[in-house]
Amino acid sequence: MIKAARYAIVTPYCRESRVTLERCIDSVRRQTVGADHILVADGLAQDWLDGARVNHLRLGQCHADFGNTPRGLGAMLAIAEHYEAIGFLDADNWYDDNHVEACIAAAALASGADAVIARRRFVRHDGSVMAISDEPDHVDTSCFWLHSGALHVAHHWLMPAQLAPICDRVYYAMIKARQLKLGHVPQATVNYTCHYEALYRALGESPPAGAKANIDVVPICEWLLGLAEPERRQVALRCGVDLVPMALAAMDRSDDPPHAADRNTASARPLGPDTDVAAPRNVRLEASRAS
Repeated sequence: MIKAARYAIVTPYCRESRVTLERCIDSVRRQTVGADHILVADGLAQDWLDGARVNHLRLGQCHADFGNTPRGLGAMLAIAEHYEAIGFLDADNWYDDNHVEACIAAAALASGADAVIARRRFVRHDGSVMAISDEPDHVDTSCFWLHSGALHVAHHWLMPAQLAPICDRVYYAMIKARQLKLGHVPQATVNYTCHYEALYRALGESPPAGAKANIDVVPICEWLLGLAEPERRQVALRCGVDLVPMALAAMDRSDDPPHAADRNTASARPLGPDTDVAAPRNVRLEASRAS
C-alpha cells in the first residue's frame, strides 16, 4: 500500500455498477482533509479499479454478509498500515466534501474521542434528498469513524453471518458496551441511498425497482436465543457484546403493534413540512455520470 494520508476509508463492494462506485470514490477524493481509499471486492472484482488511484483488494468469493467480511478485513489492513483513524463508506453511499474534516473536529471537540458518530441524510437513487429523519439511536455503517482509541474493536465487523442484516446495530451495541468515548458530528455528512420500500411509501411515493422490504429481526433473535450456551458465548466474543438482552427485548416488542417499526433497520420517519432538510454538497447524480 502506498500511504499518502493519515486517514483511511474502507469500502466493501460486490455488485455495484461502475457509475455507483465512481460516485463513492469521487466523494472520498474531494475531501477537504485527504484520506486514502481502500476498496475490497467481495468476490466480484472490477478490474478498472486497479487503475483508479485507490487501494484495491480482491477476495476470492462473495461472503453474502452485507459487506462485513470485506469491511473488517479492510479495516484490519488499515490498522496494519498504521493509519490514525478509519472511516467506513458503503459503495452505494457517498460523503459530503467535509466529512473527514467534520469527524476529526468532532473527535477534538470531545477531548480526544475514541470514535465519532456521523449523521446521514436519506437520498433517492437519483441523488435527490428525501424528507426522512433517522431514528434517534441508530448508526448506519457509513457513519462510524474509528480513532486510535477504537481501532482495537475494528475486527468485530467479522460477526456471524446470521447477524449481518443488523450488523450496524450489533456494532453500535458493542461500542456502547465498551463505553468508548464518542464524538458526534452535528450535521449530516453522509448521503445514504435509501433502498427500503416502506420509506418511499411513507412519503406517498412508489418504491424504485429492487427496493427492499423491512428487515424482520424476529428470525435473527430466534436464531440467537436458540443457541446453546457455549455457542452464545462464541457469538458474544465475535461481536464484542452479549446480544441476548437485546434479542429478548426485541422479541418482547415484536408482539406490540405500536413498536412494530423497531423490528427493522429502516425505522426512519417522514419529516414534517416545517423541517429543514440540508441538501448534500456536490451531489453527482448517477444519470449524469459516464461509465
